[in-house]
Amino acid sequence: MRSPQGTGTTTAHGGMFRGRLVGAAAIAFAVSVVMENAVYGFPAAPTFGAPIEDVLAYYAANRDSVAIATGVVALSLPLLLLFVTGLHGLVERRGGAGADWSRLALAAGATLSAVLVLVNALQIGLALSAGGLAEPTPAFELVWHAHAAAFALALPMLGTTFIGAALATHASGLTPAWQRLLGLVGGSMLLAAGVGNLAIADGSALLFVGLAGFAAWLVWLLTTGVRLVRS
Repeated sequence: MRSPQGTGTTTAHGGMFRGRLVGAAAIAFAVSVVMENAVYGFPAAPTFGAPIEDVLAYYAANRDSVAIATGVVALSLPLLLLFVTGLHGLVERRGGAGADWSRLALAAGATLSAVLVLVNALQIGLALSAGGLAEPTPAFELVWHAHAAAFALALPMLGTTFIGAALATHASGLTPAWQRLLGLVGGSMLLAAGVGNLAIADGSALLFVGLAGFAAWLVWLLTTGVRLVRS
């Protein structure tokens, strides 16, 4: 019969393993996002306001890069879901402080994953179509605009995930106050950019507000991941 002391030790080890797993998922997801953008050719890739002829030329010439980038996305989205799900469980195991925020991050993260699937599915369609076109067609242009719109609508979902995760980890004592502030500022920038989703899809520079929030998200993921792995 296991003693209470043994049970407590087993529970503690289980919590440490869970924390390290969540931290590793955060780091791996951040690294995969950086890899995806590096392979995709950012900032060489066309902006949403670029002439449709440039968009066609890019996808016709970079089909292999798009294939690799979307393959990385296929691996990164499970890491995102592992992170937000594991984080919610970790917060609950630590007494539940911040559990409502982690629940919000979990729901927003799942929605974000679905929107990003659409973003990348449309990108695959662009790459497959570009090779067989001598000039842009209305259908190709429509897919491009739908891709841009889906990307713009992913920004508020990311902002909500960011804010929820930052508030949850701070409330449960997993991260310091400056990371909560980073989450609030970066997440708010993503939400603000998401409000102008039509303008962003049409090529507005408002996108750079969202990109600044996105950079803050990556910094937060890496610092939080390292803290959890080392805890």
